[in-house]
Amino acid sequence: FVGADPSCGAVATFAGITRDNFQGKRVKKLSYEGYVPMAIKELRKLCDDAIQEYPSVARIAAVHILGDCPVGATSVILAASSPHRKESIHCVEFLIDELKARIPIWKLEVYEGDEGAVWKENVEWHEGRQRRVMMKQA
Repeated sequence: FVGADPSCGAVATFAGITRDNFQGKRVKKLSYEGYVPMAIKELRKLCDDAIQEYPSVARIAAVHILGDCPVGATSVILAASSPHRKESIHCVEFLIDELKARIPIWKLEVYEGDEGAVWKENVEWHEGRQRRVMMKQA
């Protein structure tokens, strides 16, 4: 889809893959949860905002899984196409930064050899919420 626009000479992508470690612990898997209608609405708004920010971008694709994501599996894929590389690269960077800050998806980290698991709030999401509150107050 993203590469199908004949006016574009660049396609940039980002894939987020579950790594096997976090702060000295062996990660077994991540598990993502979210309120689907709100997440879809916010993801679409994020893509609209990216087009406003990078108007030469012709097409965007954004996917984030919900459910279990074992080590080595991909949890998020983002792509953007544009006539030249810089716009698509910057757009993909904007997309991942804003996705982590704005989209209501929560992550559970499950560790090997540890019966416990830890729900993780994205630091970016927390900071993004604070930034939006401050903007509304201004």
